[in-house]
Amino acid sequence: MLLVIGHDVLTMNSRREIIRNGAVAIDGTTIVAVGKSDVLRARFPAAAILGDEHAVVTPGFINAHQHLTGDRLVHSAIPDDLAPGASIFEWAVPVHAQHSGDDDELSATLSCVEQVTNGVTTIVEAGTVAHPDRVAAALRTVGLRGAIGMWGWDVEDGPFAAPPAEVLDRQRALNTRLRGDDLVEGWVTLVGHDLMSDELLVGASELARELRTGLTFHISPSPSDAAAYLARCGVRPLVHFDRLGVLGAHVLLAHAVHLDDAECEVVLRTNSAIAYTPWAYLRLGQGVGANGRHGELHRRGARIALGCDSENASDALDPLRVAALAAGIAKDQTLDPTIFGAHDAFEMLTIGGASAIGMDDRIGSLEPGKRADVVVHDTSGPHWITRSSDPVLQLVWSSDGRSVRDVVVDGRVVVRDARCTTVAIDALRDAAHDAAARLLRRAGLDPRARWPVI
Repeated sequence: MLLVIGHDVLTMNSRREIIRNGAVAIDGTTIVAVGKSDVLRARFPAAAILGDEHAVVTPGFINAHQHLTGDRLVHSAIPDDLAPGASIFEWAVPVHAQHSGDDDELSATLSCVEQVTNGVTTIVEAGTVAHPDRVAAALRTVGLRGAIGMWGWDVEDGPFAAPPAEVLDRQRALNTRLRGDDLVEGWVTLVGHDLMSDELLVGASELARELRTGLTFHISPSPSDAAAYLARCGVRPLVHFDRLGVLGAHVLLAHAVHLDDAECEVVLRTNSAIAYTPWAYLRLGQGVGANGRHGELHRRGARIALGCDSENASDALDPLRVAALAAGIAKDQTLDPTIFGAHDAFEMLTIGGASAIGMDDRIGSLEPGKRADVVVHDTSGPHWITRSSDPVLQLVWSSDGRSVRDVVVDGRVVVRDARCTTVAIDALRDAAHDAAARLLRRAGLDPRARWPVI
């Protein structure tokens, strides 16, 4: 038995109750009680204690769109002033082409360690290019909850591209291998954009429905997808997908930045969800400030989760930084600070994010019967010296991953005192440093500092 205690426990239950001097009782993998600390201490006198009377306790954060392989080994090496597409085709593609299974598992482990120490407990992997089983192994090693899938596309000459039937057979096989895993489940994942035939997309949606799992793919982070579908189909992407009958509650659309009115109506009518990764669009200059409609869609009832994305489009894997950015963009777009704020963004990281990925029956809030995914935020740092009466404001606007001290996933303490307990960090650092150097050499890439290094 474990008791997680704090000055504030943010339950994210249906009433969004914050329990002052609260506690979360965990038995095995499950939350069994949430309430006042003194009451639960008396009820469970032999329980181990995590947290303290000054901490803030929250549900684990959900990262709904994260590439775990490839780019993490070249962290912050990709220039931020490249022409559109260059970060992918001149950097990500050559790196992925040289990746071994060992590299994929190492990259995923590195990424998972950074995320869990910033409070992420659940990841939706955006499509593993080559070695999804090695990625699943990394998630298990670190102790994170996740959903993963194969790289699915049927374009000509693309790496691992294949006819639709073969692509779907791979997806089915991976889902079969992961069936029954307590932490890692299979999804159906396509590359998306204009890199999938109608046959493949329809088949993928049918497969996800059959397997009762999620389907995710990239669409419209920039205007190019809309231009491609208008040229090929005469309508914009989401309108075309709606006509194909592939959308629905099982679909998580990655990005969906450049949508028109008709596409927004499609999202709402089909109850399709969106994974919103605002740092990526800013780093790549894709126009989210002028064109993104995520705040509007949230107000209208759309299911939206937040994500960190990959290093060719972002670098930091810190969900609280993402939440603050999402709130700031929504306010600035409308010149109306009253319509979206920290509480909306925090919901997207927790119970709202869980709903978007179809897991709100299991995770996303601190309630009896749910899986024990819990984060303890330390408040001894200078940005916590004066305490707000509203901890959500302080978490989103003045804190970040630096405050995460302890993390529990499925009842297991995987971060204690801000250090991952499941991975030897020094050994991981050495392995990643060596593997990154080898990978860059094989890919023919030579990252340099822009300014003179003396």
